[in-house]
Amino acid sequence: MNLEAVSIDLDAIPSKVKEMKSSGYRFVTITCVEIDENSFEMLYHFDKDLELVNFRTTIEKGKNAPSISENFFAAFLVENEIIDLFGIKFDGLVLDFGGTLYLDESDDIHRTPFCRYGVNRK
Repeated sequence: MNLEAVSIDLDAIPSKVKEMKSSGYRFVTITCVEIDENSFEMLYHFDKDLELVNFRTTIEKGKNAPSISENFFAAFLVENEIIDLFGIKFDGLVLDFGGTLYLDESDDIHRTPFCRYGVNRK
């Protein structure tokens, strides 16, 4: 399977998401992967009439991403998951679990289990 994704700047995410919603697309999920010790890649997936549209963006470690949960409320769950697993924070997140979606207060909330190189979450 070949995944085609349009590359866009991180700052363009909010306007592109609004455009997708007004065009009748539904939010599917966000995929995140650590590229190297300095950056992540996030793929935003949308569907309309069984046709997937994907947007690819890169984010530097330590930089916040814009939340899309204001436009697609269900995104709050996957954005909280990305916080827990990768340490990326989201600006404007409508429901923020503060890094404890999967972890309880006794766990070390400063670890990022899906990062090979690690992220300083403090």
